Amino acid sequence: MFKKLLVVGLVGTVGVVAVNAKTLRLSTYVNQVDIRYKGFEHLAKLVEQKTNGDLKIKIYGSSTLHGWSEGVDSVLGGVTDISWLPSDKRLKCQRVTALYPAVVDFDKQVEVDAAYTKLLEPELSKRNLKVLFNSNYSYDQEWWFKEPTKELTKLNGKQVRSPYPLISEMIRQWGGNPVFISPKEVFQSAERGVVDGVSMGVATYSSWKLWSVMPHMINASLFYGNSQYVINKGVFENLSPANQKILLESAKETEIWLKPRYEAWVNERVGKAVMEGGGSAKSLNKEERLEIVKNIQAVWDKTVQKECGNELASKIKELVSQ
Repeated sequence: MFKKLLVVGLVGTVGVVAVNAKTLRLSTYVNQVDIRYKGFEHLAKLVEQKTNGDLKIKIYGSSTLHGWSEGVDSVLGGVTDISWLPSDKRLKCQRVTALYPAVVDFDKQVEVDAAYTKLLEPELSKRNLKVLFNSNYSYDQEWWFKEPTKELTKLNGKQVRSPYPLISEMIRQWGGNPVFISPKEVFQSAERGVVDGVSMGVATYSSWKLWSVMPHMINASLFYGNSQYVINKGVFENLSPANQKILLESAKETEIWLKPRYEAWVNERVGKAVMEGGGSAKSLNKEERLEIVKNIQAVWDKTVQKECGNELASKIKELVSQ
């Protein structure tokens, strides 16, 4: 697919230069201080090395190519080649299961993500999308408030930022009001009093330095979460078979490389946030977590069955319950 330009001098071969190398644009909402950005850099390095420069990845951080909710349209419309999946209504089952109420085993995250991706592959394929990379979101998604909150399930009218339909449902059940705000706008919203609390990944929370405006954390660990990055299926299929294989293998290798670094970075950032923000951190015990998950599952499973169908809904529930 790609041609080589051989430059020959009077005394022989001077060098080999790759031309027409394919560059994939990867769009992410994370910024350069985030450990996940290092993961994308690791992926780009692997791909370029293994394809001898025939295939490259250029990273666009901090939502510079498109907004939070525009990932699907941007991938399908050619604004970018790879992007995170937002809660897009065209992907009915993915929208309500990429974040699912569960008490999960973090050690199995990579394997569970791969199995979940396989289950959702037909739905995404119909929209010309293919999952390239799974981001470990289960370990990450937590809760912060401007003032100490004794009970997470008693929000008493608080305005709380929500990024997913499931979290909006939880906030409403707990007596709060969900508000959607994109990650890079949360700091200003919190500073101006638009929201009293936020549900957000620890990594994103820390990268945007939110501990100075939302210093009180509740560590609840209530979700199986998978923040998926998809590639335009047509773009992927236009790559050579060898480069397709390298791209997928490099993505899996990066998931494994990133997982321990990501979890260590998140733990470090929680401690830093509490210290620098003058705040507090409270962790729910397993019994509290199980009770919350049981209550929300009783409601949310009806939505999952409606959007996924009974068979697929049962397979996803069985997967995350393992």
